[in-house]
Amino acid sequence: MVSREQNDFVIVGAGAAGLMAARDLARAGKRVVLLEARERCGGRILPLPEAEFGYPAEGGAEFVHGAATLTRGLLREAGLSLSPLAGTSWRADSGSLSPDDRTTPHAGELRQALVALKTDLPVAEFLAQQFADPRYAELRRSITRMVEGYDAADPSRASTLALREEWLGRGLGQQGRLAAGYGALIAFLVAECRRHGAAIHLGAAVVAIEAHDRGVALRCRDGSVFEGGAAILAVPLPLLAEIALPPAARQKAAAAADIGFGNVIKFLLRFAAPWWANWRGQDLSELSFLFSDVPVRTWWTQRPAAHPVLTGWFAGPRTASAAELGTDELIAMALASLAQCFALPVDRLRQMLVAARAINWAHDPFARGAYSYATPRTRQAQAMLGEPAAGVIFSGEALYAGAEMGTVEAALASGAQTAKMILDGRKAG
Repeated sequence: MVSREQNDFVIVGAGAAGLMAARDLARAGKRVVLLEARERCGGRILPLPEAEFGYPAEGGAEFVHGAATLTRGLLREAGLSLSPLAGTSWRADSGSLSPDDRTTPHAGELRQALVALKTDLPVAEFLAQQFADPRYAELRRSITRMVEGYDAADPSRASTLALREEWLGRGLGQQGRLAAGYGALIAFLVAECRRHGAAIHLGAAVVAIEAHDRGVALRCRDGSVFEGGAAILAVPLPLLAEIALPPAARQKAAAAADIGFGNVIKFLLRFAAPWWANWRGQDLSELSFLFSDVPVRTWWTQRPAAHPVLTGWFAGPRTASAAELGTDELIAMALASLAQCFALPVDRLRQMLVAARAINWAHDPFARGAYSYATPRTRQAQAMLGEPAAGVIFSGEALYAGAEMGTVEAALASGAQTAKMILDGRKAG
């Protein structure tokens, strides 16, 4: 199929960034077509069937972090509500559970070193230069765990300056979840796109973009071709290398190598009941997060909701050790980690298990990982990718230069910024 209709813009990727750009451009009267390789919209937002876990569970993005001004504005526009996180954090150590009241060791010295830092360094190098002494072993371990776990980043690449604001007191900010799940926000954006006349084609995997005198032609794996005045590439960074681009755009895309992109394996385990609520005489009924040193280090509940579900989080370079594991093996790994946390037999957990999922985002052919993070060269790379070339415009969470890089807010903001750039009159290429 060859679409001869001359669209103003052909957007590749119907994740948060692509949908946001499409909505804003179509609302301004532009002729927009959106091509999505999957048979669904949402990208790394992955709603799971409510019947499976008893609520709108998330296989991908789950939390709203910090101010998230654009996200919260869209929620109000869509009539969706945000539920703040609640509950208490605990730590598991060889089967012994205690409230998680640890603070970062040597916090004063860390703050002093961060304030004095003038030239950006990878986190691992910063720690090696400033805190190599054996007495700082716990500090190095704490920082490394945070970078790998929360940021899904490689400490040997992650930017120290990009993380400094968080470490110096901004923290993670207020966090919440969408009561109806992120899928409801995606459904709202899809409806908005269609209401304003944007066409959405699912199962349309773009393999090449060619520039010609009238604009661009996008070729899909199934042989279909779509033409437009310009193309907006709103796909995860690893996919840029899998799409043939005009030489000038390919040169720009090469800068993506200077932006980090980490992986996450997410586990969801539904049990017959919240067996942890009264654990060996300890009141864990308000358990929110559980941290440990086992392979799957972080677990959380849905507090304040009381669903008998534990979500496991395995992130960063360590996920490479599980690259060859299938779903059943990953679930076994998660159960083994949870059993270690609570010092109980794995078979007992299996007997209580009702449903289980393991989502390795590195295995998703249209993601190749979870989300981006900054390296010392990322801001320069973002600036290069921010300049259109040969009718190709780059967009997505990895191009967002604000503090929320790697979040849904970053994706939405990048899509909105792309549309604003176009509507303000800058030309593509």
